[in-house]
Order: sequence, then C-alpha cells, then structure tokens
Amino acid sequence: MIQYDGSYEHWLEDRGGTGEICLLAGIDDANSRVWAKFDEHEGVEPTFSYWREYIERFGKPYSIYVDKFSTYSMNHKLAKENPDALTQFERAMEELNIEVIHAHSQEAKGRVEKLFKTLQDRLIKELRLNNISTIKEANIFLEEEFLPKFNAKFMVEPRTNANLHKELTEKEKSGLDSVFSRQYERVVKNDFTISHKKNYYQMEKDQPIAIFKKDTVTVEERMDKSIYLRIRGKYLNYLILPEKPKKMSEAKLWVIPKKENYKPPINHPWRQTSKLEYIKKINQNVQVGHF
Repeated sequence: MIQYDGSYEHWLEDRGGTGEICLLAGIDDANSRVWAKFDEHEGVEPTFSYWREYIERFGKPYSIYVDKFSTYSMNHKLAKENPDALTQFERAMEELNIEVIHAHSQEAKGRVEKLFKTLQDRLIKELRLNNISTIKEANIFLEEEFLPKFNAKFMVEPRTNANLHKELTEKEKSGLDSVFSRQYERVVKNDFTISHKKNYYQMEKDQPIAIFKKDTVTVEERMDKSIYLRIRGKYLNYLILPEKPKKMSEAKLWVIPKKENYKPPINHPWRQTSKLEYIKKINQNVQVGHF
C-alpha cells in the first residue's frame, strides 16, 4: 500500500517568483520508500503524471491510500449517493486494477503527513543550498540527488522480501495514454456528430466498427491535449467541424416571401379568375329566374 498526498508550501521560498507550489509524495507502507514530484497543484493532470511515472518505474501497487480531496473522491452529495460515480483518478486506478482507499482523517494517513513535516525541514534547506528556483530544476534534483540519499537513510526492511508491486503487462503498457486521460461520455446525434466542450466532431464514413444513432462514445482528452473518440474498444475516425451543425428546421428554405398589405393589380390572374366566376354565377341565377 502507498500512502499518497500533496503538500502546498513555499518549497522554493519564492525564488524565481514561484510562490506556493505542491509537492506530491507517496510513501510505501512496507519499506518506507519515498517517491515525490513537484507541480503547480494537486489536480488531475499532475496526479496522472505522478502515478504514470511511478507505475512505469516500480510497477502497480496493490492499493493507494488517499484523502477525500476532490481529485480522489466524488464529494458532491448526489455523487456520493451513486456508488458507481468515480473521479478521473478512481476510474484510471480501476482500469489498472489498483484499489483506492479513502482516509477519513489526517491521522489515518499519519505516515505521509509525518513525511511532509520532515521534508519541509530538510528539503527546503537543500533546495536553497543548491540555489534551485524552478519546478523543473527541483524535480531533477529530487530524482537524481535528494531521494536516493533520503531513501538510503530512511528505508527499512519489509516484513517480507516479496515485492507486491505488479509489473505492467504489454497490453497495459500500450494503453497508458488512454488510462491516464480525462474521459467523458457523449451520445451520437442523428447527424452522426457529437459535441464536447464547444467543439463538434463529425464521424467519418470509413470506420473500424459500426456506429448507430444514440450510441455512447467515450471522449479521451489525453495528456498531450490530443482528442480520441472510442466506442466498444475501437477508436473512431472523425473531423472537427468549424461550427455547430445546423438542424433542418434551422436551414434556410427556398420560399416566396410574404409582402405586407399587398393588393394584386386589376389584370392579375387571381382577379381575372374571380371576375369570371362572378359572371358565371350571375348567368346561373338569371337562368333559374332569380332576376
């Protein structure tokens, strides 16, 4: 199990105008090994970046112990009432078969909280001594110098020598771009388009799988900002439309415009027809003796 959290602090003491930044860190419950990275905040993208790098280096942990911050837990009342409602992080971990456990208090994840107190003393001083002023420089320093020394000093022998981290399968490795993406569900409209964040996507005719109206498509927003559309395990071919598709009722129709207060002239066919019918009616009345 890995206890994981984020700590906001003036880690670089505002050098380079950085201000308060976030240290994302996890500590292995078995041997106290620490892995950490700096980022601007504790949101979805930094958390995805952290865990992708961790898993590629060390393998998949059996479980991750986190708090109830919105990145890790659905905090909205309606979401809590739906046990199937998952955050992007929970969904990604479920795809990798990694259990997510939510702590109910800070004391419950005391080891990672204690770690942050230690790092706020030791790491801030080390960063100052090395005149590090950017997040990029700080992460290089963490990986290459600070963490190797820190782990060599504070790691402990686990109760068992068995490594409970699981290696990624080849299929899992090839699918990490998809796993660590923001995912949303959208419904295919009658014109075979979907809309997502003010963009409109038209399905092309050439597809690897049949698409039907009202199908549910998964939109993947990947870490490199690319967009993929997926349905039943297949990725779809699409075009981005320059504007919202027009409905038939909204399209311009070929009609004769109505003219207000229009009176046809005396020689207009409508008037000629009315005149002939009037004369015919008079003749009929004369014949039956009405006059």
